[in-house]
Amino acid sequence: MRYLPHTNKIRQEMFEEIGIKNIDELFVDIPKGSLLGEEVGIPKHKSELEVENILKNISKKNISVSSALNFIGAGAYYHHVPAAVDHIIQRSEFLTSYTPYQPEISQGTLQYLFEFQTQISLLTGMEVSNASMYDGASACAEAVLMAQRVNKRKKVIYSGYLHPHYIETSKTYTKYSGVKNIFLPLNTNSKSEDFIDHIDEDVCCIIVQNPDFLGNIKNFNDLSEHCKKFGVLLIVVVTEILSLGVVNSPGSIGADIVVGEAQSIGNNLNFGGPYLGFFSTRKKFVRQMPGRIVGQTSDVNGNRGFVLTLSTREQHIRRDKATSNICTNSGLCSLAFTIHMSLLGEEGLRRLSKLNHIKAVNLSQKIKDIDGVSLVNKNFFNEFTISLPKSATSIIDSLIDKNILAGVPLTRFYPNREDLKNYLIIAVTEMIDDQQMDNFIAALRGELI
Repeated sequence: MRYLPHTNKIRQEMFEEIGIKNIDELFVDIPKGSLLGEEVGIPKHKSELEVENILKNISKKNISVSSALNFIGAGAYYHHVPAAVDHIIQRSEFLTSYTPYQPEISQGTLQYLFEFQTQISLLTGMEVSNASMYDGASACAEAVLMAQRVNKRKKVIYSGYLHPHYIETSKTYTKYSGVKNIFLPLNTNSKSEDFIDHIDEDVCCIIVQNPDFLGNIKNFNDLSEHCKKFGVLLIVVVTEILSLGVVNSPGSIGADIVVGEAQSIGNNLNFGGPYLGFFSTRKKFVRQMPGRIVGQTSDVNGNRGFVLTLSTREQHIRRDKATSNICTNSGLCSLAFTIHMSLLGEEGLRRLSKLNHIKAVNLSQKIKDIDGVSLVNKNFFNEFTISLPKSATSIIDSLIDKNILAGVPLTRFYPNREDLKNYLIIAVTEMIDDQQMDNFIAALRGELI
């Protein structure tokens, strides 16, 4: 590498200062076989402006959800986020706050986390919630570990309609914990699963999703009652939290633990993260719940205050008694959620949820009129699955050229399932208008002629 004379002098002075003769001495602890033998093919000596232009041109290869017709869901949903949310979260007292160990100087942070917990408890119909987790998948895995702590059993039953990413994350978490995982198959021809035959006194918990991975809305009241007879915990996963504006809460159908993804409220899609996991349960299980918990208290003058509670947890002195290795929360994302929910209010949330549902119903009716296409679902919220007369992947690839993101093919998650190759998951949110629906239907019909 060539350097200008003055840079050579600066480099030599730096070497002398830290006591080395050449730059290779900085890497003596790295095995020679692990060092690059040739230069990396990246541009050199570019100005900031040049780098920006290069990256901008690279980014143009992507199709953005904001510049295309977007029907992608399957756990990540494109919703409108009010400008006020972004404005408020960038206030310095929120943006720069981190770990609220000193409550006397962290009341703002602690209060919004307390409000977040309250909102999640109200939405899920549960008694207590934590201050958020990294994402829905890790929250699901943590729920499995918590269920083990509660009833000391090892057998876990996973619904075949649970999001595959949540299943894979739970597999990873439980790999060395002695758990015996039982995975029921995904069957697109059946609207129910026979959990009853699998339940016995050795089962720790059952994990279901509502609405499920295909978009179906189910009633788990009977399953909940059967679980109670055997001391089995029912874990309900929600990947589209907006559904709780109109769908019965998991708490009302007998859930013991409710986890999921809250990205839909206040948080934009952003190449897979950061996301916002939530976790709620019954009060009697609160000491086994992972993550942070903010509690309400009073100061010496009787004024309302907030503080981290039950804090002999993973980040403190009794870490050997930790319920989890996750010792933080998605603070900024939960703040965005709390702001958006506060702006919506209960009535606004219900109206937004109903709008999503109505739009999805309208699109499903139009799709059913296309020859060879059938709807898999009997009921759904804002997401449903269709069966096509040809490969879903081939149709998606063709529609991308027309600036349409048509949905998610099941084979993306089940690449070895030939029987699923014609199935497509479609999500509809408030971001899609009637004309865009008609454009999508026309394009889809054109692909099937």
